[in-house]
Amino acid sequence: MFEYAQRIKTLPPYLFAQIDQKKREKLQQGVDLIDLGVGDPDIPTPKAIVETMQRAVEKPEHHRYPSYEGMLSFRQAVADWYKRRFGVELDPNKEVITLIGSKEGIAHFPLAFVNSGDVVLCPDPAYPVYKIGTLFAGGEPYILPLKEENNFLPDFKSVPKDVLKRAKIIWVNYPNNPTSATADESFYKELIEWARENNIIVASDLAYSEIYFGDKKPMSILQIEGAKEVAIEFHSLSKSYNMTGWRLGMAVGNKDLIAGLGKVKTNVDSGQFQAIQEAGTVALNLPEEELQKIREIYRERRTAMIKALEEVGLEVYKSDATFYLWIKVPKGYTSAEFVSLLLDKCGIVCTPGNGFGEYGEGYFRISLTVPTNRLLEAVERIRSLRL
Repeated sequence: MFEYAQRIKTLPPYLFAQIDQKKREKLQQGVDLIDLGVGDPDIPTPKAIVETMQRAVEKPEHHRYPSYEGMLSFRQAVADWYKRRFGVELDPNKEVITLIGSKEGIAHFPLAFVNSGDVVLCPDPAYPVYKIGTLFAGGEPYILPLKEENNFLPDFKSVPKDVLKRAKIIWVNYPNNPTSATADESFYKELIEWARENNIIVASDLAYSEIYFGDKKPMSILQIEGAKEVAIEFHSLSKSYNMTGWRLGMAVGNKDLIAGLGKVKTNVDSGQFQAIQEAGTVALNLPEEELQKIREIYRERRTAMIKALEEVGLEVYKSDATFYLWIKVPKGYTSAEFVSLLLDKCGIVCTPGNGFGEYGEGYFRISLTVPTNRLLEAVERIRSLRL
């Protein structure tokens, strides 16, 4: 019998793998599931991207090993997009690297900078990979609670001095998964100043920057003066362009941090298929109207869903970004209990807040990644519970 390594034994169960197993069981029972669990857009990838990919696949130059760092043409497109969108100047040769989806880069990044016993400051609730990547690198996660009374922003200044001395990285993610919270310029300014004073790397996950509904666009941490001294930012085409299955993302920022991530990648992968990068270049140059169409679909779903959920007595945290809703569970239930009730009695798949960390307890998350009629049908099923 083969035994798992200790790093695998000590991992918490991966949240979305557990959800997938429960979904399979219900589907085998013939249940009409409404899946609001995973943030996987149901809207097709824009046609221009697909058509570019179809042509690119036929090019013999793309049939060979790609560079681990990515095609220069794609990295230039990333730099150009950052300039247009955020006003940030990037050197595509030193400050941009292509990722096989941002998850890959997020998981690999601690391997470049974290030694055994080093501390990584991880938000909670949060995308599980921040903590998992830390554990794989032999680091120690130190939890920064995200609480509603603080608009789900971390109090990084509360970190004890003895922990601070061992801290190498702090993860931030705004617009936030799972809470949908956003961060403003003053937060980032304070964070950058604190990181520079304490020689801590800021790793920013900006995957949801283009899913917003207010007049104020989410910002990049790199817009803050001095950010390039301490920050790396991870981004993805998955959410913005409905390309989750394509696995294409990028990391940008401090050239030494990018180089460190590159050293890991050159040893463990061979880069993303170049045809996908060619299609990604087209994506990054799509007219803004294309993204606005996608946002309008989510806006309509979000508006309808908030109204319907509040009508059945559920309390929704309202923000102006992401395609998630972060909702308080009714009194008398834990997060896991209520999500299990929705699955067993209503055939609705949601994500329990405690699956994102202990401070997610008391909430559950739904994804607005099914059509409005199915979202509203889900609410009608919840209504039948007479909470």
